[in-house]
Amino acid sequence: MKTLVKTLAGMIAMVSLATAEDKAKSDIVDTAVAAGSFKTLVAAVKAAGLVDALKAEGPLTVFAPTDEAFAKLPAGTVETLLKPENKQKLVDILTYHVVSGKVPAKTAVTLSKATALSKKDIKLEVKEEKLTLNGTAKVTTADVECSNGVIHIIDAVILPPTE
Repeated sequence: MKTLVKTLAGMIAMVSLATAEDKAKSDIVDTAVAAGSFKTLVAAVKAAGLVDALKAEGPLTVFAPTDEAFAKLPAGTVETLLKPENKQKLVDILTYHVVSGKVPAKTAVTLSKATALSKKDIKLEVKEEKLTLNGTAKVTTADVECSNGVIHIIDAVILPPTE
């Protein structure tokens, strides 16, 4: 019986390790799709024509708003942004959530800002022991490893500053 328990425990550990390795092999887009809580983000990435960019070699750091984060936007905002005539605005918003390079949480908490792919700065600070972006969005889950970077899950959509 002890041998059987040890064997089962070993098999479970191997399956867990294989699952973790498979996740690390998935790129940012595939990881977001598999998670199931980023349907709006994935739809926006497709509408903006950014799928290939987020599947590229990278590394990239993505501050990924959940479906619940998008739901906090005023009614009709997402639908309006997904229209073809608003593609550039959507690109600006989405690229504001992406930083070039892999920035793990342990590094991000030491920074006061990060420059997004949109060339605009995201203000970073630690509030109530959570990494916060622009004073509004909190990182709820950090360091989701992907083959081409890392995802930090956030609870609000951040909007680029207007010039």
